[in-house]
Formats: sequence, structure tokens, C-alpha cells
Amino acid sequence: MKDYTPFIEMHVVAELVKQGYEQSVALKGADRALDHYRRSASVSAKGKMFDDCLHIAKVWASKYQPKTKNR
Repeated sequence: MKDYTPFIEMHVVAELVKQGYEQSVALKGADRALDHYRRSASVSAKGKMFDDCLHIAKVWASKYQPKTKNR
């Protein structure tokens, strides 16, 4: 079984930083995304695991840092 955790972490951090979150917040959000990935037995739709993980990370990041630089 292939390990997708490095892919998820790298891309979640990149997307959150691109959206204006601080690097430290993006890293913590990626941790939450990885927790979700590890706990998920199934996905809402085929091929949507990364989207689900990114959503979890964004929700957490927006609570931790409500204002982003790009907003």
C-alpha cells in the first residue's frame, strides 16, 4: 500500500500558504489533514480524499488565523 502522507502534507501546506496563511498555521493545518487521512476508512466520493483533507485543514487554519494576508 502506497503512503500518500508526504504528498498530502506538502500540497496542503502549499495551498494554505498560497491562500495567505502563515507557514506555521499551514503546517498545523496539514497535521490536522493527516490526522483525518489516517482516520478515514472511506471517502465521500471517489478521488476526493485530498479535497476532504484540504477542507479539514482550511477549517482549522481559519479558526487559528481568522485573517489571511490575501483576503
